[in-house]
Amino acid sequence: MDWRQFVMDLENLNPETVEEIFVRNGAQSVTFTDAGERPVLEPAPGETPLWREMRITGLFSLDTNLTHLQDDLKAALEIDALPAHAVALLKDRAWEREWLKDFHPMRFGGRLWILPGDTSVENDNAVTVSLDPGLAFGTGTHATTALCLEWLDAQELQGRTMLDYGCGSGVLAIAAVKLGCANAVAMDIDPQAVTSTLANARQNSVGRSLHVVGSPEAIIGQFDIVVANILAEPIIELAGQIAGHLKSGCLLALSGILSEQVEEVLTAYARWIEFDAPVFREQGGQTWARLTGRRIEG
Repeated sequence: MDWRQFVMDLENLNPETVEEIFVRNGAQSVTFTDAGERPVLEPAPGETPLWREMRITGLFSLDTNLTHLQDDLKAALEIDALPAHAVALLKDRAWEREWLKDFHPMRFGGRLWILPGDTSVENDNAVTVSLDPGLAFGTGTHATTALCLEWLDAQELQGRTMLDYGCGSGVLAIAAVKLGCANAVAMDIDPQAVTSTLANARQNSVGRSLHVVGSPEAIIGQFDIVVANILAEPIIELAGQIAGHLKSGCLLALSGILSEQVEEVLTAYARWIEFDAPVFREQGGQTWARLTGRRIEG
C-alpha cells in the first residue's frame, strides 16, 4: 500500500513528546534522523544518543488527517507555528530490499568480498561474506569498517580466535571466520545488532564458529585478535576491558576514531599495546583512523 509521510524539523521541541503525538495520530512508524551534519555511527555502551539538530519522520496511512496532526502538535506543544515540515506521498516498495540499491559487491584487500543479498563474484580465490545489515551498522561502505576488513584480510587467521567488540551487523566477526578463524565472539549491546549478527551468521553458515552475546559481561576469556570498531569515547573508556581480552603478544585493531582523537586513544592503551603507525582514510569531509598493534608480552 501507499503511504503519506510527514517530516518535521524538531528544533528545540522534545523528541519524545512529538513522537507520542505522532503515534496517537496514527503513525505506523516514527524515525529520527540527523537534520545537520553530525552522524552517530555507533552509540556508546548504555547510551542512545540523539543529534543536536533532529528531524522526525512519521509514516501514515493515506486516509490519515494530517491537518489534525498539525493542529494537535501546535496545541499540545503550545506553539503558534510548526518548525519546517513537509508532507509527501510515499509509493509502496519492497522496503526490505531498498538498501540493496546503494550496496554492491565490494572487495577488501586481496581476496575478501562483501556481497549484498544473492549477488556473487567470479573469482576462484574470493572469500565472500553475504550480508544484510538490517538495522545494524556495518556493511563495509563506511571507512571505519573498510579499514578493519582490509586489515583482517591481510592477517594470518587460520585457527585463531577473535573478539568483535561492538559487532553491529557482525560483518567483521563473520569475515574473520570465513578467513580462517577457528571461532569468534561477536558482542553488541544493541539488540538489533545481535539480531542482525545472528541472521547474517546463519546466512553465511558460520553459526557453529560464531558466538553472539549482548553484553560485555558475557565475554569470557582472552583472544588472539580483538577488534573494536565503535567510537573513540567508548574505546578510551573501555581500554582496560578491551585490552584485557587480548592474549599476550596478540593483535588489536581499533577504528571509529577521528584523526584528532588518535593521540588520546594511543595514550589510553599505552600500558598494554605497542602500536603500529596509524592508517588514515578520508570520507565525507572527515579523516578516520585505524590503530593496530600487539599486546605487550608479560
